Parts: sequence; structure tokens; C-alpha cells
Amino acid sequence: MYTPFRQDLFWDVDPKAIDANKHARYIIERILDFGSIPDIQWMWKTYQRKTIRNVVRTSRVLHKRTRPLWLLLTNEHK
Repeated sequence: MYTPFRQDLFWDVDPKAIDANKHARYIIERILDFGSIPDIQWMWKTYQRKTIRNVVRTSRVLHKRTRPLWLLLTNEHK
């Protein structure tokens, strides 16, 4: 089965069991913290900016050094 994101981003689960819609928050968090350029490009094409911005603002697991960058990149600078 083809997965549009790198399977090694999801070392703690079976990547084949991940649904891009159902597990959007989980996928976005992993890509924001550990994703490569192709992963990030896929994320921007797959999810609305509003969805990504919401994950950045509300995530409890996003690395504290990652959040400021993504707040800027999603135009959510507060």
C-alpha cells in the first residue's frame, strides 16, 4: 500500500494503519517536527492552512523550538 508520507516518521505505530484524514493532527505534528521538504510539501497540498495553523496553536506534543517557526510560516504570529 502506498503511503504519501515517509513511513519512518511513524516509528511508534504501523504506518499502513494511518489514515490521512482520520489522523490528520498526528500526521501534521510529526511532519512539523521531523518532516523533510517533500513531507512538508505533501502536507501543504493535503491539508488546509487553517488546519495546520490549528495544530500548531493547540498541539501538546509539538517541540517548543518547532512551534515559533511554524507560527510564522502559518501567519499565526502572536
